[in-house]
Amino acid sequence: MDGGRSFEERVFARFDAVDARFDGVDSAMRDLDSRLQKLEIRAYDTKPIWEQALKEIVETRRELSKRLDRIDAIAHETRADLRDAEDRIDKLESKPV
Repeated sequence: MDGGRSFEERVFARFDAVDARFDGVDSAMRDLDSRLQKLEIRAYDTKPIWEQALKEIVETRRELSKRLDRIDAIAHETRADLRDAEDRIDKLESKPV
């Protein structure tokens, strides 16, 4: 059953098998670590681009909000001017000739 090997030989054979498995796991972990490093480097490469893009989006929103506020103010002003003009026209039309 033991192939005629001594106890020590069998134990060392087991150790060799466990070592081989650990070598495989170690190799896989190095590969994963390498891939992770590449992904992290790529993430750092694009991070400033995204930060700049987000900054520009926020600035654009603020500028758009300011412009919309100005347009709204002009619309209110125009309505008030129109009401004044309508009142003046009504007064002129109601005067006897």
